[in-house]
Amino acid sequence: MTFRTKLLLITSLTVTGSVALATGAISLWTRLTFERMDLDRRQTALRQFQKDLSTRGQEVAARVQKAAISETALRVAIEANRPSPDLSLLLNDARTLAETQSLDFLDLVQPDLSILSSAHWPARFGYKNDWAGAESGRTSPDPFLTRVPTQEGSAAALAAVRTVNAGEKKIFVLGAERLNPSFLASIGASPGTRAVLWLSAQEVFDANGPLIQGDRLALLAAEVERTGKPANATIQWEASNESAEALQAMPFLSGGKVVGVLFIGTSLREQIRLQRSILWTGLLVGASGILLGLLTGLWTTERVTRPVKLLAAGAKAVAGGDLNARVSISPGDEIGDLAESFNAMTVQLSEQRARAIQAERVAAWRELARRLAHELKNPLFPLQITVENLRKARAQHPQQFEEVFEQCTSTLLAELGNLRGIVDRFSDFAKMPQPTKGPAELNEVVRGVVRLFEAQFAARTTAPIELALQLSSEPLPVQLDQEQMGRALKNLVLNAMDAMPAGGTLRIRTAQAGGSVSLEVADSGQGLTQEECERLFTPYYTTKRHGTGLGLAIVQSVVSDHQGKISVTSEPGKGACFLITLPAGRVE
Repeated sequence: MTFRTKLLLITSLTVTGSVALATGAISLWTRLTFERMDLDRRQTALRQFQKDLSTRGQEVAARVQKAAISETALRVAIEANRPSPDLSLLLNDARTLAETQSLDFLDLVQPDLSILSSAHWPARFGYKNDWAGAESGRTSPDPFLTRVPTQEGSAAALAAVRTVNAGEKKIFVLGAERLNPSFLASIGASPGTRAVLWLSAQEVFDANGPLIQGDRLALLAAEVERTGKPANATIQWEASNESAEALQAMPFLSGGKVVGVLFIGTSLREQIRLQRSILWTGLLVGASGILLGLLTGLWTTERVTRPVKLLAAGAKAVAGGDLNARVSISPGDEIGDLAESFNAMTVQLSEQRARAIQAERVAAWRELARRLAHELKNPLFPLQITVENLRKARAQHPQQFEEVFEQCTSTLLAELGNLRGIVDRFSDFAKMPQPTKGPAELNEVVRGVVRLFEAQFAARTTAPIELALQLSSEPLPVQLDQEQMGRALKNLVLNAMDAMPAGGTLRIRTAQAGGSVSLEVADSGQGLTQEECERLFTPYYTTKRHGTGLGLAIVQSVVSDHQGKISVTSEPGKGACFLITLPAGRVE
């Protein structure tokens, strides 16, 4: 992965992460805020409902009180306390009082709770009144919740009990208002909330009437009925999550028993819509942020990586030997300063290389002059002596001049031949021809060269040289000029033999590694110093007392023309090892 890609990825992830974190935080904060608001609203609505219910209970109690102090109730009490009362005369009095006070249920009962008259179920006169809480209602003026038996079944109601005194005798008036949708509507609810009353699985209603899917509240109602404590839950009425409603349930107690459950609910539609809006806004902002981050990252990475790429390209060019490479980057920042330093460095390197090349040329000419002077001095001295002898012989011994002349001319011709040989060697090095490559097998080339030296190895009996051939068992196909490569290998073998005047071991090894083949020539001779190894391939440099210093230079030239490499490793007293590496080829 490139630096540009990494920088672009980091920028995009940073923007995306920031937007996602902000969106999540806002969404969480909104949800918690709504939950607190809904809880407060439900609790407020519950308190208001309890307050309104208490007020409505006092109203019911007041109407029951009016019924209790009415002439009708007094007449019923007087008639009920006669020694032989005619109860049939009292049959419709309860209905009259209920209609007068707008009560849904009303019973006139004796102290033992025997019914004298019933407004909602006249046929029950003489039976015991079994309203839940009626017993405690006779001793308390507070209204209470109860279930009233009717011909259709029991009904929940808000009731109160009042006493009618007729002298020492008394009866009780039990009046109640039915708990139904109209009752809930008359109480009302706080804005944004609704009240749902659970009386049984078949009696679940709100201010609008019976509640569809009221059975969805069964589990929560059962928990409240079991524990007698308030509880909270969220109900999703439909498939859409916008139908979700947060509910707080409160038990209706009468005589220590739960007679109903009141649910105060708040719709979560607005909260869910707001959360969805925040989510979509976050996604939109996130997408915009990612796009902006990508554009910003592209612009940033382009500004950062383009100069770096230019510097890298310049460095590669310099590494490849192009010291004229320059980097064109506008100054003004650290990258610009780096580019200026790079350009200054290349200028200095170019100048240093020019000076080094000039110094090498001067050193090479000096070395050439020294070597030429040395090589030419040896044959010139005999030439000078021979000419001087000729002049003396002619002047002092004319009769012997012919004999001396023959001898001297032979000497002159021999030394002139030496001079020509010296000139030819230097000329050959200067005119090294380009190799004519062809398919060859490296092991066969080595064997051919070794055969040329078998006689010399056999002739050295006093200082024998042991030849150790370690050739690859596999063919080593190469493309090379066999004549030139053979000449290079001969020079290496001759150098190795010269390095072992007292005898030793000459080891020649071939091998293949990947796409290359290697040829190694090692001796056990006197070895070389580090400085000698560094200068060994320099033309006209030699460590021998007699030599032109061109042998290894020729070897290096041949190997280089074959796109190969040659190196030497040595230590004084431990011999030397020359390693040639050539590209592998294919034998046709």
